[in-house]
Amino acid sequence: MKKIIGLFLLGALVVTTNSSCKKKGCTDNTATNYNSSAKKDDGSCLYTPIITLNGNAIVNVNVGATYTDAGATAMNKDGSTVTVTTTSTVNTANKGTYTVTYTATNANGTTTAQRTVNVVIGQDNWLVTWSLSSDCGATAFPLATAPVITAGSNATSLNIDNMFNLIGGTATATINGSSVNIPQQTVDATIGQITYSGTGTMNDQGNIIVITYTYDNNAPLIGGSGTCTATYVKQ
Repeated sequence: MKKIIGLFLLGALVVTTNSSCKKKGCTDNTATNYNSSAKKDDGSCLYTPIITLNGNAIVNVNVGATYTDAGATAMNKDGSTVTVTTTSTVNTANKGTYTVTYTATNANGTTTAQRTVNVVIGQDNWLVTWSLSSDCGATAFPLATAPVITAGSNATSLNIDNMFNLIGGTATATINGSSVNIPQQTVDATIGQITYSGTGTMNDQGNIIVITYTYDNNAPLIGGSGTCTATYVKQ
């Protein structure tokens, strides 16, 4: 009799233990009411909206260009739509990294998503009309005050036409974002030659370029060598 009672109690204990191991609740860790101790999902999971960006999550736009955001959409788990509100820090007047934030809310909470917008100096920022002032002097390195900058053979190269007073000439340059490099080159100056190179940068607003030139003009009497600074201003 005692043996039968013992077996009965053991069976009851096993049943009770198995029942306690099957605690029900939300087992989806993406849900707002996720229950880490639940062993069986009971269909009670609640979800905030799902936001999908239109277009790329990272966008580049040139300084001064018009930025039109592609927007985003939001849906509930059941497929119904949710209104998305948008806030933006984008300022295309200045080079920098900005964000566009999208927010959607339902009865279960709020979801946010972001797009990164990089406002950069691109080739188009160089291909405008410039005026020039410098301390380079009128004879040893006689830069023209109205150079013409045009595109080179690819997106990272430029031509600076009408480089010098009277003799003209074209300088070739390479650009990397806001940086410009003019490798060493030579132009004939009728009674001599001018060998020069230069490096410089464009400001964050894309309207001023400052280049430091190193030059050697071997023309007699009017030549010379040294360094000087030229400032180009967008017109």
